[in-house]
Amino acid sequence: MFSPPVLLRNIAWLAFFAGILVAWAWLYLMATGMGLDLVGRPVAEMAEAMRAMDPRMDMYMPMASFGPVFAMWAVMMAAMMLPTMVPTLQVYEDLIRAADGTRAGWLGLLLGYALIWVGFAAAIAAVQLGLLFSGVIDMLGITKSPVLAGGLLIAVGAFQFTRAKEVCHGVCHAPMTYFLGHWRAGFAGGLRMGLGLGVFCTACCWGFMALGFVGGVMSLLWMGLATLFMVLEKLPQIGHRVIRPTGILLIAGGLAVIAAPLFTGG
Repeated sequence: MFSPPVLLRNIAWLAFFAGILVAWAWLYLMATGMGLDLVGRPVAEMAEAMRAMDPRMDMYMPMASFGPVFAMWAVMMAAMMLPTMVPTLQVYEDLIRAADGTRAGWLGLLLGYALIWVGFAAAIAAVQLGLLFSGVIDMLGITKSPVLAGGLLIAVGAFQFTRAKEVCHGVCHAPMTYFLGHWRAGFAGGLRMGLGLGVFCTACCWGFMALGFVGGVMSLLWMGLATLFMVLEKLPQIGHRVIRPTGILLIAGGLAVIAAPLFTGG
């Protein structure tokens, strides 16, 4: 038989991973329900209908309304960002055994982190709608201009080399240092620390979210690759080694996207 603390730990971790699986399943059902493939593009029979859509028409289109777009981004944040929090939650788990951390504090930490990303989901949903109605992106959230798409790739790649990225990544990569400098016990303390960590994490990873406007905000392939890169960045052993190579790849990709029309006649 498990002791009560062990049972609570197992339930908490199982619920955490179940939430990630539910989020990914929801995104898959959402994408396929919209007639999209894994790359986030409409299947043949949906392509013409999608091209004919105009967000300014007087008809209801979910992806042109804040509620559905916000819900999509909120679920996307859970699917993509919760896996990156595993090392941080594991560090706090160690503090439950070695210091005065509590399971309530663990839950507060998770809630604070999630609240920041839900706030980011609201902000980027508003940005998406603004770009949609201004004609910069299409109904799938994909930038229409190769120059803008390439420019976004280059900007996110360049951010990988900045001091801001270094500082924010340092906090995400080594959460124990953050805990030692901002330690608060109990649920309220965990919530406060989770909010702080969420801010640093958002500042560190916003670019990968913004790249959805290049790959398609409903592209499961883009979401999977972005999640992989963000998880790798936070791994204690190799996280600091992948930042600049990722930046180089993004900048090279941006230059290729901008140059492609010159070689294809587009």
